[in-house]
Amino acid sequence: MSVFTQDLDLRYSWVCNPGQSWLAAAREGMTDSELLSPAASDRSISMKKEVIRSHRPARFEMAIARGGSVRWYDIRLDVDRDAEGTVCGIIGTSFDITEQKRREETLKTLLRELSHRSKNLLAIIQSLASQTARHSLTVPEFLVRFRGRIQSLSYSQDIVTDADWRGADLQSLVTTQVERYAPDGMDQIEFEAVDIYLSPTASLHVGLALHELAVNAASYGSLSVPGGKVSITTQFEEQDGDRMLVLVWQEMNGPRVRAERDARFGTSTLERIVPNAVGGTASLDYRPEGIRYTLRIPEAQYEITSRPRGQASED
Repeated sequence: MSVFTQDLDLRYSWVCNPGQSWLAAAREGMTDSELLSPAASDRSISMKKEVIRSHRPARFEMAIARGGSVRWYDIRLDVDRDAEGTVCGIIGTSFDITEQKRREETLKTLLRELSHRSKNLLAIIQSLASQTARHSLTVPEFLVRFRGRIQSLSYSQDIVTDADWRGADLQSLVTTQVERYAPDGMDQIEFEAVDIYLSPTASLHVGLALHELAVNAASYGSLSVPGGKVSITTQFEEQDGDRMLVLVWQEMNGPRVRAERDARFGTSTLERIVPNAVGGTASLDYRPEGIRYTLRIPEAQYEITSRPRGQASED
């Protein structure tokens, strides 16, 4: 903190502890117009004149550009009086609050990001509520299905939050969303994929897709019978110059699948909501040997954290 005094003409008469602040160049007899930019000096002089006129303390913040960066200062002013009590000028302090300002800006940025993500999450929930209600015959059925989907979102959200909003790794999503529906756990899940981090948006929606597939498999598909299995694999393919991540869910050794579709199965989530959210495409095939779901995710929605097997180095 710096302390300074100025006379009634607002010329500096004393400066203590200027350090590297804007007061470092202040000398006796100098004015703010010689130390500050025109805009800053005009404001400072105006505030000081008002303090002299009203005899009331004042406080203001001032931003000063120095060496390519901006420093912020908290300026506090009061009248200075001589031994007889007569006002003879200004006494003030200047405190560097740059780090505080930076923390405030960081907090504002985080709050804006939180608001944005909260709105996105609410939009997802609204869409799920609409789709679930459209294909539920009774209120109890709606509640069961809707609660399951909200719980799925919660699990994926926990993974994303634990990763500081970087996203979620595919292995964690599979374990969280699928394993709990398999009677024999991961023994019934064949998972072969490179280490991939999905974006926060992709994490929530891929988690939803895995939830829908797992619930259906546990109720009617390969996870509903002993010996049934689910294969989850990934590969890459080029599409219009973009490298797409192709996620494939294939059920095996389960009940024979009928060709007709059950409208209550989350086909809207799998074929429209999820691919639209990630900017990709999806297909759901009712094969006799088991349901096959293919989701293509553009490169902007994922990050490879290990090299795919068999891929040669580009270095």
